Amino acid sequence: MKADALRGHLDALLLATLDGRELHGYAIIEALQLRSGGALDLPTGTVYPALRRLERAGYVRSEWTTVSGRQRRTYQLTTAGKKALTAERAAWREFTTAIEGVLGSGPWPAKA
Repeated sequence: MKADALRGHLDALLLATLDGRELHGYAIIEALQLRSGGALDLPTGTVYPALRRLERAGYVRSEWTTVSGRQRRTYQLTTAGKKALTAERAAWREFTTAIEGVLGSGPWPAKA
């Protein structure tokens, strides 16, 4: 998938990946790959700065935990992050409906 296609959607993808669970950074990358059928293979240099930005914005919080015997920073959504994700999902539905109206193969609506 082209990086340009993700522009403006990375934060929503990260928030959705953390919805209802706490994950460390690499597990977030793996979850994105899995849920996208391998289409999203984001480098750590993209994901970690975005997680830090979301943390500064108050949408995620992190803490150091031990995972499989290793110290890792784990992330989870805050209340503000859950609200932001709800808004992102609504905006995504509106966007995809509009784009499908143009790119979809259905007939064009009659002029009003």
